[in-house]
Amino acid sequence: MILRPFLYEPTSCASFLFGCTSRSRLAVVDAHAALVDAYLREADHVSGLPALVEATGATAYLPEGAGVELEHVALADGDVVELGNTVVTALATPGHAPAHHAYVVADRARGDEEPWLVVTGDSLLVNDAGRPDLHAGGDPLPLARRLHASLERLLELPDGVLVYPSHFGGSVCGRRLSGNPFSTIGFERTHNRALRHADAESFARALLEELPPAPAGQAAIVAANRAGRVAAPA
Repeated sequence: MILRPFLYEPTSCASFLFGCTSRSRLAVVDAHAALVDAYLREADHVSGLPALVEATGATAYLPEGAGVELEHVALADGDVVELGNTVVTALATPGHAPAHHAYVVADRARGDEEPWLVVTGDSLLVNDAGRPDLHAGGDPLPLARRLHASLERLLELPDGVLVYPSHFGGSVCGRRLSGNPFSTIGFERTHNRALRHADAESFARALLEELPPAPAGQAAIVAANRAGRVAAPA
């Protein structure tokens, strides 16, 4: 199995290419419009959204209920995508958005299907949790409470599982993100300040404090993503 992180410094966004080279099956999670050529340089048959789909004709996967017009395969909680020896399991983690997944990745070539890493998107971040207000349509408290439950699901993973989120220090998608873009479940369980609240209500209210301004062009970005068209790099 290979794993290649791609860090886009202007907006502190991270995306990940991984998969099975022996079976020539690879995937990209959280593909960024500015990095399509970089993904293609790594593997010219890799799928992505939406520019990689346009460039390669590959299959796009999205969480069930995402409300996106781009042709795709909808993944429900627990659905599995096999990329040769690489096994990807969708884990529903709503909160940043109503439809949001983390992807738990295992490698059969290691001798078992125990999870090796989890791509957490905008749910569990390093030293923070994803903001719930950008897709709330008004009151973000219900999504913040759902995010608490989603983080509890992620914390059921073993301590040694690597954590690869979609944002790192400098991004407006969190408040106190670490400059370290990667972590482990065990380290976040011990040190992540967003996880220290006793219940969903205190977590939700604390998560909505001191939020930075929404990303520039947020409405346009959401509209472009839902329409399945390529947005200008942000």
